[in-house]
Amino acid sequence: MFFDGYGYHGTSFEQSYRCYPASFIEKPQIESGDKIIMPPSALDRLASLHIDYPMLFELRNDAAERVSHCGVLEFIAEEGMIYMPYWMMENLLLQEGDIVKLKNVTLPKGTYVKLQPHTKDFLDISNPKAILETTLRNYSCLTTGDSIMVAYNNKKYYIDIIETKPSNAISIIETDCEVDFAPPLDYKEPERPAVPTSSSRALSQVEEAPADAEPKFSAFTGTGRRLDGKPLKQQPPPVSSSGSKDKGPAVFNGNNSRPSGSSSQATARQAQGKLVFGSNVNRPKETKQESGNEAKQEQPQKEEPKFQPFTGKKYSLKG
Repeated sequence: MFFDGYGYHGTSFEQSYRCYPASFIEKPQIESGDKIIMPPSALDRLASLHIDYPMLFELRNDAAERVSHCGVLEFIAEEGMIYMPYWMMENLLLQEGDIVKLKNVTLPKGTYVKLQPHTKDFLDISNPKAILETTLRNYSCLTTGDSIMVAYNNKKYYIDIIETKPSNAISIIETDCEVDFAPPLDYKEPERPAVPTSSSRALSQVEEAPADAEPKFSAFTGTGRRLDGKPLKQQPPPVSSSGSKDKGPAVFNGNNSRPSGSSSQATARQAQGKLVFGSNVNRPKETKQESGNEAKQEQPQKEEPKFQPFTGKKYSLKG
């Protein structure tokens, strides 16, 4: 069944037209959307069909095997011709006067779309989300693989449609759609400065050299001293330091006193105005004699089997 000789048939609208850019009809406003201008005969045929609104169409270029989708703005074009945005002709690889097939379709409402700007300049906009929302109000549908154009501040930004859900072509009229962004095409991750191998080896050798020279730390290698000057009842076992090469083990004599080297060091510390607890140097002889007598008195106490508390004597740190 044909309609007025224009080749319409069946219950669906399907027709071939010659396409031209919007500049041919002096309608520059359609460049900021995805709507086309069709002839009045198409409106007559669409009105007689039971189609879903809003009117959405599939554009197909059989020569390049490209498919896209669009809406319609007006029906004022000459018969056999349609006018469409130039960026849409670029997506379909169409030239002026080429043949394109139109077919009415019903698209599901979109729930998710992933966009990828061509350049990083789009991210430099103060509020790209608001600009994108304002621009997409002029669009009726999105198709995976298309590149839409966003005009802002006398500059054109092209954005690729990478992914759409729930299908490859979705309707974005009166729907809440989640929008995600992919890194721009010209985005490059900042490169980390590479350290030359020769300099890195030299630095590692310099760091390893002092580490070998430093002695290893050995904890609890010192000796204990009493504040009252009494000798220790038990001598601590000698601890050998494996990391220190210049230092030898501490040698104690029978009276639990350090060698002359340690006494000279203690004297030097005292000469510098430092207070050293437990030092026997420059101590009055009376204190040494008292400590010796106390040591003799403590010997018989060791033989007593019972423990007697509070049997010691009190001493003053002043001597």
